Amino acid sequence: MPEALAAIDCGSNSTRLFIVDGADSPLTRQTVITRLSAGVDEHGTLSEEAMERTFAVLRAYRAAMDEAAVGRGLLVATSAVRDAANGGEFLARAGAIVGVPASILDGAQEASYSYRGATAELDERGLPFLIVDIGGGSSELALKHHGELRSFSMQLGCVRVAERVLGFGVVSKEREGATQAMIGAELDRAFRAQPVFEEVVGRVRMVGLAGTVATLVAMERGVGVYERSLVHHQRVDRAVVEAWRERLAGETPAQRLAHPGMSAGREDVLVAGLYVLGAVMDRFGVTELLSSESDILDGIVATLRESEARGG
Repeated sequence: MPEALAAIDCGSNSTRLFIVDGADSPLTRQTVITRLSAGVDEHGTLSEEAMERTFAVLRAYRAAMDEAAVGRGLLVATSAVRDAANGGEFLARAGAIVGVPASILDGAQEASYSYRGATAELDERGLPFLIVDIGGGSSELALKHHGELRSFSMQLGCVRVAERVLGFGVVSKEREGATQAMIGAELDRAFRAQPVFEEVVGRVRMVGLAGTVATLVAMERGVGVYERSLVHHQRVDRAVVEAWRERLAGETPAQRLAHPGMSAGREDVLVAGLYVLGAVMDRFGVTELLSSESDILDGIVATLRESEARGG
């Protein structure tokens, strides 16, 4: 009898849980903004306060896993933890709380799980899908080329960009210029590392994952109370990204929070994420993207189930 499975993602900005039952029907998806990466870019370590915020959420997630009789699971940590000198300490403590294996993913592993989760429901016939996963500390690009997954992890998360150059409030011209330069340099690095990216410019279908894209879709559609069906697999024009970026850049975080669809905890970093998203769309010659609420968590669950079927 297949077991209930759980996937936990300790990201730079949020800590998330996904549980499916033995038939792979979703039981719960939960997201809490924990800002684990706060200060990592500057100090190189996870603060005790940020870790404790995350551990408190993980304790609640363990209770939810017990209630669902979860048999197997995996906790993954991404950019903030892999960049921090004390990332190993965090991982050990987090794993002890949730009681399942815990792993720090490198950029390629993160992109692989995200690609698998985001494309599982999509027809891959036709132009290749380009997955853009904008996180708090990093952003992953991934596509399949001749059956092989090609990916690159950019140091361009919404929290990292906000902390390093953009700031958290009203955006000045000087900060905007520095942000665009930072993003442009990192995209140059991605294209040098993966020459295939240049080959597919103007010939990809972009799929956008994670909080920046989900929040953008929710605001554009006025979704005050989150419903997955209203955010998942929605098409977003490049002009919509630009319009919201310009509007929010001229507002304070408190003013941004007043927009229906804005999630508390994203109002100070969403603009940074939109700068990244717009630049990626432009560099790949894409005028619209498809939003996806299926992501790294879905990819982890699918991999766990596959391992279970093999007896692993």
